[in-house]
Amino acid sequence: QVQLVESGVGLVQPGGSLRLSCAASGFTFSNYGMRWYRQAPGKEREWVAVITSTSNIKKYADSVKGRFTISRDNAENALYLQMNSLKPEDTAVYYCNVDIFRRDYWGQGTQVTVSS
Repeated sequence: QVQLVESGVGLVQPGGSLRLSCAASGFTFSNYGMRWYRQAPGKEREWVAVITSTSNIKKYADSVKGRFTISRDNAENALYLQMNSLKPEDTAVYYCNVDIFRRDYWGQGTQVTVSS
């Protein structure tokens, strides 16, 4: 079955960097676009970034544009999110996501806390 497992949980100071990973299995990873979402305490889950199956198109939410970079390694079935210049408002649980035939699959999420 489809499995997505995020890693990279961390506490980082404002201005710092962190790299999240998502290990995918149970589907042909190289055939699907992938997304990162996040959910801050008391807020709705929000979309962060998307990457196409071949990495030719990447898009970002305005709140992270210029600071975050989404990437993937199809040989390793892995999705990444490089987060730089982190702000306290980036504190959230981060999820990777794939839409397969209009069904959403989610990982368990990984906590990112930005605090001094």
